[in-house]
Amino acid sequence: QVQLVESGGGLVQAGGSLRLSCAASGRTVIINDMAWFRQAPGKEREFVVTISRTGGFTNYADSVKGRFTISTDNAKNTVYLQMYSLKPEDTANYYCAASRKFGSRSYEGHYDYWGQGTQVTVSS
Repeated sequence: QVQLVESGGGLVQAGGSLRLSCAASGRTVIINDMAWFRQAPGKEREFVVTISRTGGFTNYADSVKGRFTISTDNAKNTVYLQMYSLKPEDTANYYCAASRKFGSRSYEGHYDYWGQGTQVTVSS
C-alpha cells in the first residue's frame, strides 16, 4: 500500500554532514507519522527520530538531539534527515518508517511500512 525508498547514505568523515531522504509512494494519504531508525552491525535496530504528518511534532533520541534534524515536504511525500557533526558511532543502516497511526511513537511496532535502508558510514 505504501512504499518507502531511502537515499543519501554514504561514507563521510567524523564531523561531517549527510542528508538522507525518504520518498513515499502509493497510498500516502493514509500515513500519519514517519520516523527514522538505524541498525548498526551486531546491534538491534534503534529509534532515531519521528515526525508527525504536519511536521508540528518531533521527537529525537537523546543520542542525536542537537545534531540531527528531521523535516517533511508533504508536496513531495518526502521526509529528510539532516545529520550534522557525525560520529563513528552513527555508522549504521538507516531505515525510514511510516505509520497509519497517530502518536509519533519511538517503538518499531507503531510503524506499518519500512524502507530497505541506506548505509551511513562515518570514519574516524
